[in-house]
Amino acid sequence: MKRKSKTIHLEHPAVFKNKLLLWTQQFDIFVWLDSNDYHQKYSSFDAVLAVETNKTLACDCKNAFDKLKVFQGEINDYIFGYLGYDLKNDLENLSSNNIDELGFSDLYFFQPKKIFLIKENKLIIKYLISYGNEIETDLESILNIKENLNKSNNDIQIKQRVSKKEYSKKLTNILSHIHRGDIYEVNFCQEFYAENTTIKPLTVYQKLNKISTPPFATFLKIKDRFLLSASPERFVTKEKNKIISQPIKGTAKRLENKKKDTEIAKQLFNDPKERSENIMIVDLVRNDLSKTAIKGSVKVEELCKVYSFNQVHQLISIVVSRVEIGTNPVEIIKSIFPMGSMTGAPKISAMKIIEEQEETKRGLYSGAVGYFTPNNDFDFNVVIRSILYNQSEKYVSFTVGGAITSKSIIANEYEECMVKAEAMKRALKI
Repeated sequence: MKRKSKTIHLEHPAVFKNKLLLWTQQFDIFVWLDSNDYHQKYSSFDAVLAVETNKTLACDCKNAFDKLKVFQGEINDYIFGYLGYDLKNDLENLSSNNIDELGFSDLYFFQPKKIFLIKENKLIIKYLISYGNEIETDLESILNIKENLNKSNNDIQIKQRVSKKEYSKKLTNILSHIHRGDIYEVNFCQEFYAENTTIKPLTVYQKLNKISTPPFATFLKIKDRFLLSASPERFVTKEKNKIISQPIKGTAKRLENKKKDTEIAKQLFNDPKERSENIMIVDLVRNDLSKTAIKGSVKVEELCKVYSFNQVHQLISIVVSRVEIGTNPVEIIKSIFPMGSMTGAPKISAMKIIEEQEETKRGLYSGAVGYFTPNNDFDFNVVIRSILYNQSEKYVSFTVGGAITSKSIIANEYEECMVKAEAMKRALKI
């Protein structure tokens, strides 16, 4: 699909990014991806905006990956969207019968009419040919936009879906599965939610992003449904025939005292429990990548490296592989979905236990948002540290969780959830 392109030098990229984000608010459908200038080993752009739809694919889990494969192949262009966690039901004999108040499709992708790609001081604009004559007028509108000074947001009364007592009981059940050998590790999550609530999505996103400044921030709007994400985690990216996954497992809270903060980062790196969480998932990712990899190409580039964000330190590993040229990109993602960091190991057993013990359908949470390029590359994050909002139903939700292993202490796991929930609570002014 042909596009008209224009490249512009930006004097003040941060100012332009803010104006661009404000400009998007007039549209029903868009995806905004922002690295917040976080240094990454693998990165194509600092920020990307895809806005307005030419063609769309929205479906439930049944045959979803086959439908995406056809859609991506026929469009042969940039497509942006998301993969919901419950696409697992398209891959295995699994189901999702828990509460779902948000109502996102299991899968949604669209071919955008207009794309903005920002890398350092360079802006690349790519419009479908039939909309190419709108580039100059849109640029003028963006540059002249005035910042909305009304940034207030109502305080939100958040409820906890699972009480501390219930959480303890559920973890006791999960640990019994682990001690019996049913699983080695499982990512158990709990929802926080608010009913009959109205928020200003842009205000909440900007606040959440400022609190966390993560490398995989996302603001997604699909009509009346919003994702406001401060994700620190990449699920998977493809660069030519190289596949890169960067699972996160292992968390420690940041401290204001610099010396103590450095010490807690060292403790995280050396913590046997946190390292074992990460290594178990690295093994799972290695196994997943091997399904499409050239024999002998799966490698661990980094193991349990500490990365520091505003709220937390995290242990992140990098696992890579190479695939044969021409390997279908959707098949690669299908072979490794859902991401091991959000399931556990063994993956199928872990997902069954997640369904039994969690109260809420995950939906878009612990799924992935990203894009495919015309040359069959792709990049997807993991939807964590995120606020989800159904505007029509006036329902706000965020979910947090952690990896449970045989070494887990229930009180510590609960505290880790509360640490992870802090940024979302602050963004909602709780």
